[in-house]
Amino acid sequence: MNFEKLRDYCLSKKGVSEGFPFDETTLVFKVGSKMFALTGTDHDPPRVNLKNTPSKILDYKDRYDAVLPGYYMNKLHWNTVVFDGSIPDDELEKMIDESYDIVYAKLTKKEKAMIDFKTVR
Repeated sequence: MNFEKLRDYCLSKKGVSEGFPFDETTLVFKVGSKMFALTGTDHDPPRVNLKNTPSKILDYKDRYDAVLPGYYMNKLHWNTVVFDGSIPDDELEKMIDESYDIVYAKLTKKEKAMIDFKTVR
């Protein structure tokens, strides 16, 4: 997966916005008001920080050398995934989906309703 595919996939999910709240190279994807993915626009190969459960993070780290502790993040809940070609795209999409789902589930009812309303329109 390359940077453009990562960006397109994240933006295809309902209620997602992107921005640069920290600096001019750290692109953040949010669902509602909460981050679910962060990536540096200047990394080669691309890498992304994704949220997950502690047990899933350990599982991914055991299976893939390209899954590292979350860079500048709480390492219990975040990992950094390097897109070096060792992880199939469908597995990367699954990791993104899991991060999105975890964050979406923690949104307030009001935020979820606003996202669902915008999606239906």
